Order: sequence, then C-alpha cells, then structure tokens
Amino acid sequence: MPNNKKVILVGDGAVGSAYAFSLVNQGIGNELGIIDVDKRRTEGDALDLKHALPFLSPMKVYSADYSDCGDADVICITAGTAQKPGETRLELVSRNLRILKSILGEIMKTDFNGIFLIAANPVDILSYATMKWTGFPPERVIGSGTSLDTARLRQTVAELIDVEAGSVHGYVLGEHGDSEFIAWSNIRIGNLPIESWTGPLDAEKKEAVLAKVRDAAYYIIERKGATAYGVASALARITRVILNNENAVLPLSVYMDGSNYGLNDVYVGTPAVLGANGVVKIAEVPLNEEEQKAMEKSAGVLRKILDDSFIPIDNEK
Repeated sequence: MPNNKKVILVGDGAVGSAYAFSLVNQGIGNELGIIDVDKRRTEGDALDLKHALPFLSPMKVYSADYSDCGDADVICITAGTAQKPGETRLELVSRNLRILKSILGEIMKTDFNGIFLIAANPVDILSYATMKWTGFPPERVIGSGTSLDTARLRQTVAELIDVEAGSVHGYVLGEHGDSEFIAWSNIRIGNLPIESWTGPLDAEKKEAVLAKVRDAAYYIIERKGATAYGVASALARITRVILNNENAVLPLSVYMDGSNYGLNDVYVGTPAVLGANGVVKIAEVPLNEEEQKAMEKSAGVLRKILDDSFIPIDNEK
C-alpha cells in the first residue's frame, strides 16, 4: 500500500486497548496490528474495533504476530504487569524489565527499523533498557515520559483559574513518577506568568498542585483499577506526530547524553522536538536553581534503579 502508515501495539490491556481505540477513532495511521499473549483477546479487540470503522476512517485492523513487526513505522509497547493500589511505578521495574526483554527479543528477529514508543512502567527505565538491548539510536527510542503528567498539570491549573487547558503552557519534568517536579518558573497562561492569574503561590499551594498531578494515578487506580484514557490520548498524539512528521514539541522520556541539564546516560522527561525519524532535538527548559536540583535528584533516582535493577537483568543469560 503506497504511503502506508503502520502501527504495531504490543500489550492489549487497559492502556493498550484504549490506545488502539484512540488511533482508530482519530484516524491515525491506516494499519494497526495488535499483539498480546492472550491471542483470543486481540482477535476480539480487532473485530470490535473494525465494527467502529464504518463511522470513522478506513483502516486495516487485525490481531498480529511478531512476524508482522518488520515493516511497522511505530511499535508501541504497553505490555507489562499492572500497577497495584499503593504500588509505585518503580516497584514494577524487575517484573516489567523481564517482560520487555522477552518482547524485544521477538521484535529484533524481524527487520523492524522504525520508532519504539514505550508506555509500560516504569517508562523511563524501560525506555533506557529498550535502547540498550536493541542497539537502536536513542532518537528512535522514546518513552511517553511526562506527557500525561503535563496534561494533568495543565488541566489542574486550568480548573484552578477557570480557563481551558489548551491555554496553559508548562511542563512536568523528570521521572514519570514520584520524583517528578513542576517547572513553576516556566508556566504561562496567555503568555503571562501563572502568578499574574493566581496571585502569589507559596510552597504549600505549589505542593498541593504537584500532589494532585503526581498522585493522580494512585487515585484512579484505587477507584477503577487502572488509568487508560489520559495516557492513551497522549500516546495517540505522539504517534500522530511521528507518522505525520509534524516536528512538534512534546514532553517525552528521552536519552540524556550530557548535553542537556548536565545529565548523562539516563532517560528522563523533558520537552523534545519529535518527527518521523524520532527525536530531532531536546528543547531544554531553562530552570532556576531549585528546579535544576530537582531535575538532578529525579535523574539520580532513575540512575540508582538502573544500577540496582537493569544492570543485573542485563547480565542475565
């Protein structure tokens, strides 16, 4: 098919199925293959999604196998064990690293040469592992990173000052997890600093906003078992940017090589320019002294997890 835009989804759980529906509903790409250890589920999901197509745009949707990965433009990996109530994303690391290693082993038997989009948690750790285990250049291995956290920040601030979320500009940076932080010095609404709208924000008020953003997943998981719609929408947006070569600036988990934030050999959440070939450049956010320390602390948390968990599993035969 000329100009075919093909996506393979690995992992058909709550996030994966919501992502698949987002792609179909928004007409992102024209071929979607779904892989999961539960083949019957992917067969059912594919048929269910195809029944939505008469209301939407034409798309080839099917239950896929790893042999279908070779000519994909994007492989999105959502597969992994679910985050349990009260469990941090980083506590998932050992279990999900082993799952990821198995998945990547199957994919690398094909001629896949597209973009890896990692969404399974802890996403920063799994993105790093994907880059190391596949040998792909880091610009072609990206994680969803703080894209969802940033959306939660924008929505929270929008509700605080009664504007629509699209008018709020700012970022959550660092780990997609408990050490993430808000770059308050860069938040703008209508090109005005946030305190022009809210008045002075003391440490207590800032912490209340951060807690609402950072702990949103725990709140949702306690009530419905999993988060899905927000992260699926973020993944769909990232996928559209890649397939359409939009060169859009998005908050992602990307590789630090020492050129930005003083960080090296770690994946961390930051805005980056994204196109058809992956990350074009990192859009480093100017941070004040307190925020820079927060970024270094967050990267340090991730680096320790890599040393404690990734390296031992990397050395397993």
